[in-house]
Amino acid sequence: MSSVAPTAGERSQLVERIRYWLPAVVVFAIGIVTWQWVLPDLMHVEAYVLPRFSDVATALWDERVQLVRGAWITFKEAVGGLVIGSAIAFVSALVLARWRPFGDALMPYMIAANAIPIIAFAPITNAWFGLLSPWSKITIAAVLCYFPVLVNSLRGLTSVKPESIELMRSYAASETSTFLRVRIPNSLPYVFTALKVASVLAMIGAVVGDYFGGSTESLGVVILSSVALSRFEISWAAILIASIMGIALYGTIALVERFVLSWHPSVQRRAT
Repeated sequence: MSSVAPTAGERSQLVERIRYWLPAVVVFAIGIVTWQWVLPDLMHVEAYVLPRFSDVATALWDERVQLVRGAWITFKEAVGGLVIGSAIAFVSALVLARWRPFGDALMPYMIAANAIPIIAFAPITNAWFGLLSPWSKITIAAVLCYFPVLVNSLRGLTSVKPESIELMRSYAASETSTFLRVRIPNSLPYVFTALKVASVLAMIGAVVGDYFGGSTESLGVVILSSVALSRFEISWAAILIASIMGIALYGTIALVERFVLSWHPSVQRRAT
């Protein structure tokens, strides 16, 4: 039974993929080596600053039940905030793009609201929804996601080529048709860029919100309690899990972007 040899084009694509991923793999390996041996042995970094990678990996396995349970709680809070904040932001961008004077009047206040430190906002949401309610953390994550999605969506909705708008007007198209056929498709690359940024912010908001009160099993509370008990390897294991979940959210949105925007030139260039 003969096997089909790869073509020159397939070999070229394989080489390009290796060249693309090799620097990241090398940096990752250097980072692990530095974390495991260079920092503690050569630079004498104490465990309370950064435990060895092997100690963190051991804690990750030994406390896997507690960490997985806390990760699921925090993940639901982050996803809830991402979905709610992004949906409200996109609807707001549609309204502001449709009535531009209204948007120009509101934008300074939205910028001022975005400048509020999220740490200062967390106790307020706890007072609104209750110390143990997940909705206080979802609200924090939604607030963090709202502004980047709003700004990028609004930019995409309003940066349409004038000739495209003139063409729709020549067909006597309504504003709704113009939005559905021109403005919204044009905004999708901007929206997905914002969603990838917001996915990381949502995870940060969920973890930070847990610092001010929440389920005793959530990742933020696990980090705080582990630090208080000088079990730093567990706190770093929880931080590592939060980072992995943020990367997973980012990667999921990137995959959806490639599927939804397969027609867009920017996605086609990355695929080749």
